[in-house]
Amino acid sequence: MALVDINAKIPNNVDLADDRRLQRALEQWQPKFIRWWEELGPAAFARNPVYLRTAIDVGQQGWANFGHVEMPDYRWGIFLSDREKDRKIAFGDHKGEDVWQEVPGEYRSDLRRLIVVQGDTEPASVEQQRKLSLTAPSLYDMRNLFQVNVEEGRHLWAMVYLLHRYFGRDGRDDADEMLERHSGDADNPRILGAFNEETPDWLSFFMFTYFTDRDGKYQLASLRESAFDPLSRTCEFMLKEEAYHMFVGASGVGRVVQRTADLMSEHDTDDVHPHGGINLNVLQKYINFHYSVSLDLFGSETSTNAANYFASGLKGRFQEERRDDDHLLKSLYRTVPEWTEGGIGAREVTQLAALNETLRDDYSEDCQKGIERWNRTLEEAGINFTFRLASSSFNRKVGTFRDHHMSPDGLPISDADWHTNADDWLPKDSDRAHVLSLMTGVSEPGKMAGWVAAPSRGIHQKPVDYEYVRV
Repeated sequence: MALVDINAKIPNNVDLADDRRLQRALEQWQPKFIRWWEELGPAAFARNPVYLRTAIDVGQQGWANFGHVEMPDYRWGIFLSDREKDRKIAFGDHKGEDVWQEVPGEYRSDLRRLIVVQGDTEPASVEQQRKLSLTAPSLYDMRNLFQVNVEEGRHLWAMVYLLHRYFGRDGRDDADEMLERHSGDADNPRILGAFNEETPDWLSFFMFTYFTDRDGKYQLASLRESAFDPLSRTCEFMLKEEAYHMFVGASGVGRVVQRTADLMSEHDTDDVHPHGGINLNVLQKYINFHYSVSLDLFGSETSTNAANYFASGLKGRFQEERRDDDHLLKSLYRTVPEWTEGGIGAREVTQLAALNETLRDDYSEDCQKGIERWNRTLEEAGINFTFRLASSSFNRKVGTFRDHHMSPDGLPISDADWHTNADDWLPKDSDRAHVLSLMTGVSEPGKMAGWVAAPSRGIHQKPVDYEYVRV
């Protein structure tokens, strides 16, 4: 078990003190990170004490400490899960060999690219969400926003450590560039499109943390399988923190659904907009948008890059070792969706070529669980409305459907039909304007904005009306 140096300038369990050159390099990067945080992190309450979880260990019990801290003083650390004794590579051409503790030269470029792309998403989401603290619906929610933000910052540190430790000057340059790209910047945007979209309101934030952070879960889980053991161990610990981010999204959307149901019952109407709520059809539009944008993050249905990463042992599948197959996939086949004039067709390809689509399928199955929970809320309220995930062909900008208009039911439609119906399927300007009109900050402990229900319980055994942010 690696010892944790919690009192170091950079808390860590990677023996930074024994590598003075690496330690100096990271300590020189640290003020750049703090400067970025102060310029592009939370726009309000940045210096108020917040009841935050801080990683202090990597074990199953007692791995985090809770307490009030000002965010610029948060103890961002570098933590890798404990090394698994005699761990073997579970898939690809190197299956059965010992995992790597150093980067093989032939895979240096590909591994570096995987780490940079993952690392770039972490500060991007902080930038996307920086103004949300101005309109938090409660101190409970503001605290959750800040928890997500500081942990995305810690995840950036995790990737920066790998770049500095294993990729020399190239890695140090990559680490600097992750602070130079900015979400939505016309000249120097973030790498992935979904991380250049605005997060202008709290409904979008809840949808983002449910759908887009869930993509992060599947990407991290695939990298957790990597033959490069430091990357695997880094992602394993990140997944522990990422679970809470998805809880924020799932419970947040659920609370909006509950409040809408309550308002519908109270006022005996489907239209709760005049009563300060969000109509169910608008919630469905937001689901359609965020789900479709997140699907694009998995890439095209077939991918040579993904196949090469798998064959090389760099990136596996979700829960790779639980799958009952040969873990080589060269002679195993599956179908993938394909655009045809008549609608969604299919073609057969090797499972090796279809890794993106397999991961997307796993993701969609997981997303459906939240849809079912939200529908149960409506059923219990006696409301005849059912949320649905749109077809994976709908509103796609990547893959076989990117140049074609498809309905949420997966039917091909003309340009004219798309323009006639798009406002019924995706948030229109008036929908976004209404949601924005509800975004009024609430800073009294225990009080909630009128468009969202209170949570069923507080954080870390604290009551809902606890002073999660001292204002």
